[in-house]
Amino acid sequence: MVPITVVILAVLFSVQRMGSGWIGGIFGPFMLVWFAVLGILGIYGILAAPGVLAAVSPTYAISYILNTDLSTTLAVLAAVFLAVTGGEALYADMGHFGRAPIQTAWFLIVMPGLMLNYFGQGALLLTDPGAAENPFYHLAPDWAHYPMVALATMATVIASQAVITGSFSLTQQAIQLGLLPRLRVVHTSSHERGQIYVPFVNWALAALTLGAVVGFGTSSRLAGAYGLAVAIDMVITTVLATFVALHWGHRPVLVYLLNGSLLLVDLVFLAANTTKLFEGGWFPLLIAVVGAFLMLTWRKGQQLVQSARTHLRMAPKEFLRQLEADPPIRIPGIAVVMSASTSSIPGTLLHHLKHNRVLHERVFLVSVVVLDAPKVANEDRVHLVPIGAGIERLILRLGFTEEPNVPAGLRLAMAQHQIPDFDPDGVTHYVGRQTVVATKAYSGMALWREIIFAMLNRNAELTADYFCIPAPQVVEIGSSVEI
Repeated sequence: MVPITVVILAVLFSVQRMGSGWIGGIFGPFMLVWFAVLGILGIYGILAAPGVLAAVSPTYAISYILNTDLSTTLAVLAAVFLAVTGGEALYADMGHFGRAPIQTAWFLIVMPGLMLNYFGQGALLLTDPGAAENPFYHLAPDWAHYPMVALATMATVIASQAVITGSFSLTQQAIQLGLLPRLRVVHTSSHERGQIYVPFVNWALAALTLGAVVGFGTSSRLAGAYGLAVAIDMVITTVLATFVALHWGHRPVLVYLLNGSLLLVDLVFLAANTTKLFEGGWFPLLIAVVGAFLMLTWRKGQQLVQSARTHLRMAPKEFLRQLEADPPIRIPGIAVVMSASTSSIPGTLLHHLKHNRVLHERVFLVSVVVLDAPKVANEDRVHLVPIGAGIERLILRLGFTEEPNVPAGLRLAMAQHQIPDFDPDGVTHYVGRQTVVATKAYSGMALWREIIFAMLNRNAELTADYFCIPAPQVVEIGSSVEI
């Protein structure tokens, strides 16, 4: 089974570059067949023992818990929890496909099929307790056993796709929010903005997944790791959803009642799954700790770089005075200078003037600001602020799910503000590239963390590529920053 699983996973991760639209076109019909078969088999089982529908009442579960010792109860709850794993991927994929497709697929196809099948399995056990060995396959006729194995294998592969595409979406959002270094993001659809492919994440997931398969060897040993990971994920989701609901202005009493009840259930399942900590549960926790450490190191390192670069910037008024006192040669055309600051003159422009002594007739200082909203309307996207001497500041506002496309933002700004003689292909883009040097001179982070941050910075995607700026129009100006 392990070699077969490795081959299947290798093929799955290899086709990710084709895009989720292409993959969905291949996988979608299989999933419709899968959930239809689940529902039909479930109805077949229910008809044999309709009394199983009484399981809707929670009194049976409560009675069982009250009359069973704690260790057995936790073991049962940990096993039961595996029935709801996969639901956490719905939230990760929300940014990839949008709210409507997720809701439609869940309420019309997925949940009905699952509920019917679970009730059908319960009905089978009422009529044939010996089927407890594997109620899912015993629910199907004998002639359908091997077709069901093939269909279940395909469904398992496709279910993994939800986690993969969700990882792409979450990685892009983390980059936009400044929690990860810039990575190469490939847009695989010209119709859907959220459909993306992140090569580094894809192959990192492939390596970790294949390592887990080979290391754990069996699905039963891996179940403990998976259950604990999902339980913690659901607790975190519930807590964060509480803050979001309060931020949106919902009544605190209702938010605490609803989310508190959900959190109570989540915590019970988390307690049940902690029994699997030393049976594989440590594996996702280790991955989470490493991921969180890298994100916190990147964010702190970025703050140190911005602090170190403060003296390299200049206030607009002082810059204009120097420009008037010692004017450079002005050349025709438009220049775009990328700027992390929305208030000062960037060091990239100052460095360019110091060494080249020329300046375009019209200069736009472009700052990209990522908001906490997923998307920003076009009318609120651009903000133009005049500075003087042919220099203007252009602030591009983006949602954290949107692509940071600077040329597209420039075209939108030119159209909204009716700026004449704008040729997107004739614009010169100046971008800065900082080489971070870790030293003991500053006390921002431990030296070993600064070295890790410097390594992450060196391997981050180039600014021009990240902001979708055509390579032939880019002038890169380097500088060294000590932290």
